[in-house]
Amino acid sequence: MTRYAYDSGAATVVATWGTGRGDVAETVASLPGAAGAAHGVELAAALASLARFQWRTYTHPATAAGDPDVENGEAWRRQAERGRFAKVEAALRTPNLPDEDGCMLVFYSPIEESAHHVGRVLHAIGDADLVDRVVSEVLTEQSAITAAELGDLAGRARQAVELTRPEISPVQVHAADALLRANPLGTIDLFTELDPAAASVAAAHWLRAAAAVAGEVTGLDPVDVVAEADDIEALQVETPTVVLERLGAGETPTQVVVDLIADAIAVSEGKVRDLDSIMEAAQEIEERDDDPGAWTDGYRICRLDPTRPAIDLLEDLLGGIRGCWLVFSEADSDVAFEDAVRIEADAETSRLQ
Repeated sequence: MTRYAYDSGAATVVATWGTGRGDVAETVASLPGAAGAAHGVELAAALASLARFQWRTYTHPATAAGDPDVENGEAWRRQAERGRFAKVEAALRTPNLPDEDGCMLVFYSPIEESAHHVGRVLHAIGDADLVDRVVSEVLTEQSAITAAELGDLAGRARQAVELTRPEISPVQVHAADALLRANPLGTIDLFTELDPAAASVAAAHWLRAAAAVAGEVTGLDPVDVVAEADDIEALQVETPTVVLERLGAGETPTQVVVDLIADAIAVSEGKVRDLDSIMEAAQEIEERDDDPGAWTDGYRICRLDPTRPAIDLLEDLLGGIRGCWLVFSEADSDVAFEDAVRIEADAETSRLQ
C-alpha cells in the first residue's frame, strides 16, 4: 500500500507506492513555516496508518469471510469497515478533539479513527490549503482501492500487484490468460500489470496444460513432470505438484488458488485453517524412528510464503511451467512446446474458472 515520508529538506510530505518493478513517488503537499519540523513526520506516519487500514479492506474483503448478513460476524465487520470510506473526508476536516476535561471520543473502526488522527495533526498545523491537499490525496487513495477491487490496476491502483487478495477478478484472470497464450512460459508483465492471485489462476490452468503435453511425450504422469524436471534444473517442486494433483482430482484453478492463499493468509495472522493436517503431521513425527527434529525443520504449516502468498504462488507455478518445458525439450518431438501447450490449454478452457 502507499507509504508516506517527510522530506525535511523540501518540507514536503511524499507518497510512494510499488509497481512490481520498483517504487514511484509523488509530492502530496508542502508544510508551511515551522509546521514541518513540528508535525511533518507525524503527518506522514498518520497517513501511512490510514492507508494501511484502507488497503486492508482490499486484501481482506467481506466476500472472503462468509455471510455479511450475520451480525457481528467477520464478514459483517469487514463490510462495515469498507463502508467507513464514506466517513473519512469529514473526519479529516472536522476531527474529534479533546474536550476541556481532556476526554475525547475514539472510534472502534481503524479506518475512521485513523482518519480522525490525520485530522488532528492537520488541526494542529492549522493550514486550510494543506487540509484540502491531504483530503484530495486520501480520496485519490480510496479511488485506487475501488478501481483495484474492480480489476482495474491502472495508475495508483497498480500497487495491488504487490498485494494478495483472496478473491479472484475474472477480468484479471482473462488478461493473464492472454499473456500466457502469447508466451506460455510467462513474462514479467504477469507480476507488474496484474493481480497476482488472478494471474495464479491462469498460470495453474496453463501449468496443467504444460504438464499434460510434457507427460504425453515422455510417458510420465502429468503430476510427476515437475519432480522429473527438478533433476534437470533446481525447481520448487512441492507447490506445482500439489496444484497438479488437485486439478487432476477435479478442482478448478480458482478453487485451488483461493484455498492455498487462504491458508497462507491465516498463518500470517497467527491462525490455522487446516488443523487436521498438522495433527496428522505431529503423529507422523511421533512415529518416526530417526531424528524427529530433522523432519520438523522442513515442515511448513502452509505451502506459500505468508508475507507474499499470491506472488510466491505465481512464481512457483511459472517455475512449474518452465519445468514442463525442460522435460519436453529432452524428448523427441516435431511440435514446438508453446504450440502444443496452446492446443492443450484450449481443450481445457472450460476449467479456467
